[in-house]
Amino acid sequence: MDIIIKPLTPELLNDYLYFFDNIVFTDNPDWSACYCFSFHFTGTNEQWNKEGNRSSAIRYINEGKMLGYLAYAGDKPVGWCNVNNRQNYERLLKYYDLIDNPNDNACSIVCFLIDPDYRRKGIAQKIIEQICADYALQNYDYIEAYPGKGKLSCEGHFKGPLELYEKFDFKIEKEYDNYFVVRKQLK
Repeated sequence: MDIIIKPLTPELLNDYLYFFDNIVFTDNPDWSACYCFSFHFTGTNEQWNKEGNRSSAIRYINEGKMLGYLAYAGDKPVGWCNVNNRQNYERLLKYYDLIDNPNDNACSIVCFLIDPDYRRKGIAQKIIEQICADYALQNYDYIEAYPGKGKLSCEGHFKGPLELYEKFDFKIEKEYDNYFVVRKQLK
């Protein structure tokens, strides 16, 4: 299977929206309000809704505040990973116990979403290979991620499973009841 990985740009906005509107949550419609805006969001439960999140994601993509990678099988988007400078994720900074070293220049992987028909085919591995290659060239010291603990469903592993990160030499830096903080040194 030939998979192409592309960094998210405003030119790919329609593919991003198509992926979220029609593909990724067909097997889990309760999560369809997210549009991968969750780690940018610090509002109230009453403010969390599909229309607002979709509009915010569009605005963030057009402003270059939401970054990540889309995976394609032919012309069809089949995967997504939300990765960005850690400082750009307001919710992550507010609610997660992170490695607190102000001198670290770290980017964070906060979400992997794969089309249900394409799961377990190595797409997340291809995306993380691209992330490691690209972010090593962007003057980052570390890539960080927050995989969940325990036996989780595919959906429950939306932050990526620990085993995925271990394949790419991420090391566990912190461990909590529900998640790990893993890091890969780039320099």
